[in-house]
Amino acid sequence: MTDVLVIGAGPTGLTAAVELARRGVDVRIFDKRDSPSPLSRAVGVTAHSLDLLTPCGAGPAIQQEAVRFEGLTMHRGDAAILDLPLNFDDRSSIYGLPQDRTEAHLIAALRRYGVEVEYNRPLTNYHILADHIRADFGQYIHAESRYLIGADGAHSRVRATAGIHFDGHDLPGHWSIADVICRGWQHKDRFAGFLLPEGNVAVVVPMAPDRYRIVSSLPHAQESVPVPMVIDDVLRVSEFTIQVRQAEAYCKGSVYLAGDAAHVHSPVGGRGMNLGIADAVDLAERIANGGLKDYEKARKAAGEHVIHGSERARRMIQSTGASKLAFFAAIHAINHSESAKHAVVHQLLAG
Repeated sequence: MTDVLVIGAGPTGLTAAVELARRGVDVRIFDKRDSPSPLSRAVGVTAHSLDLLTPCGAGPAIQQEAVRFEGLTMHRGDAAILDLPLNFDDRSSIYGLPQDRTEAHLIAALRRYGVEVEYNRPLTNYHILADHIRADFGQYIHAESRYLIGADGAHSRVRATAGIHFDGHDLPGHWSIADVICRGWQHKDRFAGFLLPEGNVAVVVPMAPDRYRIVSSLPHAQESVPVPMVIDDVLRVSEFTIQVRQAEAYCKGSVYLAGDAAHVHSPVGGRGMNLGIADAVDLAERIANGGLKDYEKARKAAGEHVIHGSERARRMIQSTGASKLAFFAAIHAINHSESAKHAVVHQLLAG
């Protein structure tokens, strides 16, 4: 019987598996996909996440490949109105790397501990028995363990099977994404945000040399950027609805939730993947060394903090009328105070 089964081989599940293996815990990790995802999905990796992933070796590898952001420039239409510096202390660094590359480094680290992701294994059911868990992957494939970790995303089968409610709501409207190649983009190592009419917003984020993620509250993300952006190639377009939800419980018996299975929120601040990595490291430590009874209290509080912070920031940047005027006044004040700029960055990256 295995000590831990991990369901889901995204950044959260891979981190949980590699941190358990690093600590000598017998672990297996399953994913319903046929192979690693080729999609970029999340982009931002914080310095704190790199620190958490340094002991297993993935952190330095990610840092070496990633784009280090030097700052964030906010525009009102096409005019720059705020420049926030990054990298001014050890809490303010953030890096850009497509999620599939982050996952590749975690898979390589996991392989060094002798564990391979078991692909094409969709979880169909599991049973919490007296002293262990039996997980079913179709009619004929089964696995048993002491613990089971649900790191299987916002539509978690693990969470649903446990009967844990995913409390919250979906925001109205659809956001759009475009991953593009743009060799002439001027902000090669900076976030570029654009406040648009009627509370709309567009953001351009570097992912790799000449490769950028555009996210917009309008359709056709690549067309919503209000400054010249000559796109050489479009790699991917998509749309999504922002969910703001948190699991009512992070565990049931010896079943635990982490990452998007436990919490989802707006992409403002780039905290989603990083919060999941922190969940996974915390949970692996507790499984290996004790203290599991406090996992839910600690990580649910962290999730609530990030959800509230990201929603507060999203509402500000999407405000209209008098609220928007107040927001512009605040930006003006922040732009003239280095300490205020630093405080804003710390708030965005906290959690």
